[in-house]
Amino acid sequence: MFSLGNHQRYLLYNQPCDMRKGFDGLCGLVTNQLGRSPLDGGVYIFINKQRNQIKLLCWEPGGLVMYHKRLERGRFSVPDLTQSSGVLKWPDLVLIVEGIELSSVKKKVRFSDIKSE
Repeated sequence: MFSLGNHQRYLLYNQPCDMRKGFDGLCGLVTNQLGRSPLDGGVYIFINKQRNQIKLLCWEPGGLVMYHKRLERGRFSVPDLTQSSGVLKWPDLVLIVEGIELSSVKKKVRFSDIKSE
């Protein structure tokens, strides 16, 4: 079942990625470059150098799932990773995929009983 949502942790790989990589190649980046396990329940986000393709890799019960989007026009707006740990929230990922620049978005303060990361 396809199930991305607010309950998952989203981690953006901070270097351009070769979009020819499949499941094994992306799992290798997660393991060797990020020092994490691709089976840990996180969603790993990869964007190519031209920023016109994005891949998401995540584990679901039964196997790995890869989501891939290629833009025919325009580029994905990627947040500045020098200021953050590469962890994104679900709404930020949705805005990136929909073509909205995160730096121009103003967020309202909302109550949350979960500690922010």
